[in-house]
Amino acid sequence: MAMRRLQTGAALIAVAVTLAACSATGGKPRENSAGMSAGKADTPRFTVAMVTHGPPGDTFWDLIRKGAETAAMKDNIDLKYSAELQGPDQANLVQNAVDSKVDALAVTLARPDALKVAVQRAVSACIPVVALNAGITAWKEAGAKAYFGQDEEISGEAAGKRLAADGAKKVICVIQDQGNVSLESRCAGVRSGLGGAVETLNVNGTDMPSVQSTITAKLQQDPSVDYIVTLGAPIALTAVESAANAGSKAKIATFDTNAALVDAIKTDKVQWAVDQQPFLQGYLAIDTLWLYLNNGNIVGGGQPTLTGPAFIDKTNVDAIADYARNGTR
Repeated sequence: MAMRRLQTGAALIAVAVTLAACSATGGKPRENSAGMSAGKADTPRFTVAMVTHGPPGDTFWDLIRKGAETAAMKDNIDLKYSAELQGPDQANLVQNAVDSKVDALAVTLARPDALKVAVQRAVSACIPVVALNAGITAWKEAGAKAYFGQDEEISGEAAGKRLAADGAKKVICVIQDQGNVSLESRCAGVRSGLGGAVETLNVNGTDMPSVQSTITAKLQQDPSVDYIVTLGAPIALTAVESAANAGSKAKIATFDTNAALVDAIKTDKVQWAVDQQPFLQGYLAIDTLWLYLNNGNIVGGGQPTLTGPAFIDKTNVDAIADYARNGTR
């Protein structure tokens, strides 16, 4: 254990030394610009890579990407977005970004052990890095300058306490991406907050028919399940179908939202959702890198910038419905 602490400390010192040797513009001198006013920026054109673990076609990741693209358009940023679900594949994308000499990098750290070395290579190349969405316990060690997201364990505990208030007795927590540290933390938080029986059910979130059949089979096997907690809006909507197919009276609650989920909350098919504002995460990540590249600003003061959690239910869903229809919530 002592050796591990020494190794971690040495890695952090190495990152600190590298950061000290880099300028605020990624080690690449740029002509100064006065274009920091409101409206579309007339600051220098920078290339920024965003590398996430979002699977294709997932509405949650569409929101993160849209937020990033919105900031990039405003900030005169050439955004290069890419994604791979598995850690080693995502690490390869990070390395590709480093090799292409991007000016800055935004990255998710759902599997920090697989990503850490690649991110530290970016830092060593004087490429400023921010983290978003996943990796709240890993971003500093990796060398990122800021983090945007929610504390997944705290949000899970809040969800668990709400389940307890709702009278839940037997809960299944559905993980759609096994090994994702953020999702594991959510279910752990739910268990802690509820103080009762919470069983983890792993499904393949990239195969919705399989998700539906797995949840249906679980509900048929155990009719005592009275609440299903999912960790993504598409999984929640599939769980609604599973409960109907199984003849189960289990209620559905979820983390994360999309436009279809807003309608499901309005019609009582889903009881509530924990919102972490994915559009905002994508937007802040790119906008923060623009501020750093052009003005040396660092957001957060060494602490994560939290974008959630917040509960959405029938009492407040109308307030975000228009934003959801616009594809920004």
